[in-house]
Amino acid sequence: MKREYIIRLVAGTLVLTGTGLGYFVAKEWFLLPAFVGLNLLQSSITQFCPLEIILKKTGTGK
Repeated sequence: MKREYIIRLVAGTLVLTGTGLGYFVAKEWFLLPAFVGLNLLQSSITQFCPLEIILKKTGTGK
């Protein structure tokens, strides 16, 4: 699986998880999807993605 798809999968999973937890558990969980969205915006502008660095170091994806 390519790194780009892994990043999208992780981001989507975190957004859905944070939204669900925020709705059913505690409103503070809404900070998780907000953080993920902010990170996606930042990475589109700066071309810097922490998860991509982690995936490269672990040899995951291509």
